[in-house]
Amino acid sequence: MKILDRYILVTFLKTFVSVFIILMFIFVLQTIWLYISELAGKDLDVWIILKFLWYVSPRLIPLVLPLTILVTSLMVFGSFAEKYEFAAMKSTGISLQRAMGSVIGFIVVLSITAFFFANNVIPYSEYKWQNLRRNISQFQPSMVISEGQFSQIGDMFNIKVEKKSGDRDQYLKDVVIHKKNETRPNGNFTVIVANNGELASQEGSNTLSLILKEGNYYEEIQAKTPAKQKAEPFAKSYFDEYSINIDLTELNAKDIDKENDLNNQNMYNISELGVEIDSLSNTYSRDIAAYTKNMYYRSGVEKFQENKISDTARPPDISTILEIYNPTQQVQIVKLALNNAKGTLQTVDAKKVEFKEKAKRLNKTEIALHEKYALGIACIILFFVGAPLGAIIRKGGMGLPMVVAILLFLTYHFIGIFAKNSAEDGTMHPFIATWLSTGIMLPLSVWLTYRATTDQGIFDFDSFLQRIGRLFGLKRKKK
Repeated sequence: MKILDRYILVTFLKTFVSVFIILMFIFVLQTIWLYISELAGKDLDVWIILKFLWYVSPRLIPLVLPLTILVTSLMVFGSFAEKYEFAAMKSTGISLQRAMGSVIGFIVVLSITAFFFANNVIPYSEYKWQNLRRNISQFQPSMVISEGQFSQIGDMFNIKVEKKSGDRDQYLKDVVIHKKNETRPNGNFTVIVANNGELASQEGSNTLSLILKEGNYYEEIQAKTPAKQKAEPFAKSYFDEYSINIDLTELNAKDIDKENDLNNQNMYNISELGVEIDSLSNTYSRDIAAYTKNMYYRSGVEKFQENKISDTARPPDISTILEIYNPTQQVQIVKLALNNAKGTLQTVDAKKVEFKEKAKRLNKTEIALHEKYALGIACIILFFVGAPLGAIIRKGGMGLPMVVAILLFLTYHFIGIFAKNSAEDGTMHPFIATWLSTGIMLPLSVWLTYRATTDQGIFDFDSFLQRIGRLFGLKRKKK
């Protein structure tokens, strides 16, 4: 039996390593395609690109590992069934569960390893990867300027361009610049508009020269006295060419290993996620209670409760409180009430968006916590889906098993994505959303294992037709 266990385990491991490398390569290529804009055109060293891929690879494991187990199980056990090796085992009294024993042990160990990997390695790599992305984005200033929106360069300039061109995106069209005042940095008192512009800087220089052509310059002059400020003094001019020098000392530092202050739920392990969930939950509850109390006091109900009017003091002929005022005062009171109601509704709408974002962050943190447990369990369940299914369809290789595995995994993956999106919006509990796809695969794995153990197919057409025939035969007899 040890020889048989070793043979099955070695065959599974060889296929597992091959499939894992192939799938990992495919997902890494997809990642390069997704983030090509952050890597291309910045004169990055090969070592930096390899470091980028090294840090991004662990976050792909929750996708690659379950798919690898499913594909490998289908291929290996389908090949055993296709070559009648399972039939030879069963003829000697070895059941399917006994034949899968060594592989089951490996899958259990792999699942435990995946749990610790998701709890320790993935958060660290996520933190390093996000830092690396932040530092890479500072390598070329033209990459910081986005088309169609304002982009901040340095502390004093906000630049918007409609279109960039050139081999380094150095030529700009329809440039709008808001320049802050050094004495009053909270306002944009200088506006520069130009038809064309060009980014020019020497290699290694800490100064970026922005050459503007055919534009207008407007500056709001800050007067020292309030009387002069009421006149709203300003200065404006037209220029054919105007140069602006921007200090890029921080951007040109190019410290690829700089530790930035980054924070999200994917960078935490289980203990940190527990603390973060408690903190977010308590903060959310306190904010809700404080806002409810504030709105209650703003309504003025508390004042009416403190100054209650007895029934005997009420005038008998007055149906509403407005009747004790004259018509002019009644209009003023109604207008004041409407304005208060409108202000309250605006406040409610603003707070609604704020509380929605806080709830979304809390839900995403809870999802991240459950995902660390779900990864290991999913590996075991998908193995018990793939191995019996391979023994039933009796087909090995990269053809039919790969198609079946991809269809099953896509179903599993998209159910998980839709459920998690619903949980982020608050329409589904994070616990249910995280475990939904795994819970759906659990009864399928039990059913497939039972069918494979009892030597039954996925669907017995003969038995189905016989039952239909007996049903119609019974009806004829009754007639």
